[in-house]
Amino acid sequence: MATVLTAAGAATALCAALLGSTATAAVPPAPAGWTTVWSDDFGGAANTLPSGADWIVDTGTSYPGGAANWGTGEVQTYTADTANLRQDGAGNLRITPIRDANGNWTSGRIETRRSDFEPPAGGKLRIESRIQMPSVTGAAAAGYWPAFWTLGAPYRGNYWNWPSIGEFDLMENVNGVNQVWGTLHCGGNPGGPCNETTGLGAVHACPGSACQGNFHTYALEWDRTVSPQQLRWYVDGVQYHSVTSAQMDAASWDAATAHGHFILLNVAMGGAFPDPVAGYRTPTASTASGVPMLVDYVAVYSSGGTGTPPPTTQPPTTPPPTTTPPPGGTGSAYGTIQAEAYGGQSGAALETTTDVGGGQNLAALANGDWALYPGVDFGTTPARQFKARVASGAAGGVSGLVEVRLDSRTSAPVGSFAVANTGGWQSWTTVPANISAVTGKHDVYLTFTSGQPADFVNVNWFTFSTT
Repeated sequence: MATVLTAAGAATALCAALLGSTATAAVPPAPAGWTTVWSDDFGGAANTLPSGADWIVDTGTSYPGGAANWGTGEVQTYTADTANLRQDGAGNLRITPIRDANGNWTSGRIETRRSDFEPPAGGKLRIESRIQMPSVTGAAAAGYWPAFWTLGAPYRGNYWNWPSIGEFDLMENVNGVNQVWGTLHCGGNPGGPCNETTGLGAVHACPGSACQGNFHTYALEWDRTVSPQQLRWYVDGVQYHSVTSAQMDAASWDAATAHGHFILLNVAMGGAFPDPVAGYRTPTASTASGVPMLVDYVAVYSSGGTGTPPPTTQPPTTPPPTTTPPPGGTGSAYGTIQAEAYGGQSGAALETTTDVGGGQNLAALANGDWALYPGVDFGTTPARQFKARVASGAAGGVSGLVEVRLDSRTSAPVGSFAVANTGGWQSWTTVPANISAVTGKHDVYLTFTSGQPADFVNVNWFTFSTT
């Protein structure tokens, strides 16, 4: 494919040339015509985890109830140990795979709490990160699998609907070769419109300097301003791959793109990508331990559109106006529903909250707990987002899902979000999640799912919205 530079890409390429292999210390300003939606420059203190308000630290070898080995055959266990995952005090996030004396590998993986990253109607979204791949090549790199990617929001709480919900691989690399892979996964598996499990991908050498040991900027533009709609992949501002909606049926495209995505960063070891490329099972005895991927920043930008782009700031700490429930029901879905105003529950405790507005919160929520809110009226305009005020003092490695179910606590979730330690059991944050379109009146169940038995979340209030 001929290389192409967009205006945004040209700005990225210039920054890459000037900055070389050092951290930028700040997220670049939005290019002309774009607005910054969200970003993180990993400017925290040395030897600290990334912000719990922005990121979820994945741990273990699978999601709760999900496929073993993260569905890819990778061999490492993800941890919340700063040996594997830490800010370095110099403006970088370091994700470091480590092999112990018994030959077992650990590494780090994080994902954004937000799962609503998508273009406004008729607009564009750009997701980018400046990354130094692990500085290792040859036999010592066998099995290394750094990645910067997204998954469709409906994956959360289901974990078995890949690849139909869409996966955008902005940067993948295996075995220390001087290439970046960019790929769309979609449709059915195997085969389907995205040729799974391979996906629709392309490969490109890093411009100017090797991928390994040097910073490069990897980006995806998701464009709803054109017909057919497009996804475009860039490295240092150079476009090397694109996929359009005309390459598949409308249902498959919509299933992958008609919703928000969340962003992930990780370094896996071995599995379904490194092994076939190497031609043997990886990692090996020759694979080097302790070589990190460095992430300077992650940023999301929005441009144009007739709709409302995702919020440019974190959700407000002040809850929306409270709706007093009428007798026999919880009331409107669009007012604040106080978590303690349940019609039934199992496993929950009540305690006084220090959050704005005072009152009580549901506490000590763990796997299998639930709360019922009867007769919630969504009206005739579909609700498409759920938002909850949560806090967690859970130990490292403990996390879980807050799920919304309708009319039965065993029905499939219409939406969910993941939560881990927020800084304390009274350290409150507002977390949004996309939900399937809901109208009419329903009994709403909040259910709590975790792969660990420990308490993982408190809930103060929740609400729904149509956008």
